[in-house]
Amino acid sequence: MSRAREIADLGSPAASGLSDRNLLINSDMQVAQHGASKAMAHDGNTSVYVVDRFTMAFGGTHEQLDGTYAQVADHPLSANGKSLKWTTGTAESSYDADEYLYLAQIIEAQNLQRINNGNSNAVPITLSFYVKSSITGTFAVGIYKEDSTARIFNKTYAISSANTWEKKTITFAGDASGGGIVNDNGRGFYINWHLAAGSNAVGGGSNGAWKNYGGLSDWADGQATNAIATTASATWQLAQCQLEIGEVATPLEHEDIGTTLEKCRRYFQSDSCHLGYNLGSGNYAVASSGTVQFTPKMRATPTVSGTLSAQSGNGGTLALASTTSSNVHIYNSANNWSASQGIFVNDFIADAEL
Repeated sequence: MSRAREIADLGSPAASGLSDRNLLINSDMQVAQHGASKAMAHDGNTSVYVVDRFTMAFGGTHEQLDGTYAQVADHPLSANGKSLKWTTGTAESSYDADEYLYLAQIIEAQNLQRINNGNSNAVPITLSFYVKSSITGTFAVGIYKEDSTARIFNKTYAISSANTWEKKTITFAGDASGGGIVNDNGRGFYINWHLAAGSNAVGGGSNGAWKNYGGLSDWADGQATNAIATTASATWQLAQCQLEIGEVATPLEHEDIGTTLEKCRRYFQSDSCHLGYNLGSGNYAVASSGTVQFTPKMRATPTVSGTLSAQSGNGGTLALASTTSSNVHIYNSANNWSASQGIFVNDFIADAEL
């Protein structure tokens, strides 16, 4: 019996000693700290996160396109599972040469050292996922590496039946060239699912093999339909993604929600918190400040935002005294708090996405 068959029969990869093999985070789309849905538009938000670790982006100069990126209760296997969904609102009347639309997860570089990228020991990796769309046709999915020498490798898959969950499995050969991936907290791989691509974003020769990235023509090479972007109310959904070493796709590695959330919070944290109890007249020197600890420590020093409020009276103006990947020291720059009241940080966001 093959190892893959044993895993399938057991139904529990962890029991087979194969846990911690998925290189993607939040693969079952359970965590959405950024919100349940966000509107996107050619003249508004063109790059957003909803489901943690998965970003949707417009490229080029769209003139009409808008739509919604959302976490939804629709799943290929579970009655109560989650997937991510793009829905086109206003469609592009025609798809111009420089335009492209894609979803990506960017994997931190130091999490990819095990694949031995850039030398003779480079190993193959296999991507598996469920996809569902109102549009049938040939779509591209690929890997882009920007470290050292930029490299890219696209492959294609077919959506055969509209509005039907289909499982896809795609293996990418190991890449022995390109100088490898720097062992740091920067960008390692972009895993890109392409939804549309104009004529300038295809044809560069990246479909089917690793090559040095030659510019836009390599970005979505192999993408053969733009109907997601040119059809009002078109939908495209993704669920249960896994990227793992080897040429065989094993069952999805399930993990508890606490573990997934902890991984996601390395890159993004969204909370409201009690900053402290103001004991003075309200200025920075007399305890109208406090430190918010990041749990866990973040990937890098984040961009921080939020608002301040008090139990009564003035809410104040949030200002940052110092920020590191471990914590941020916050104070009220308006110096207008009353004594002896609790101070709260609302809509607190710390963003260290790649």
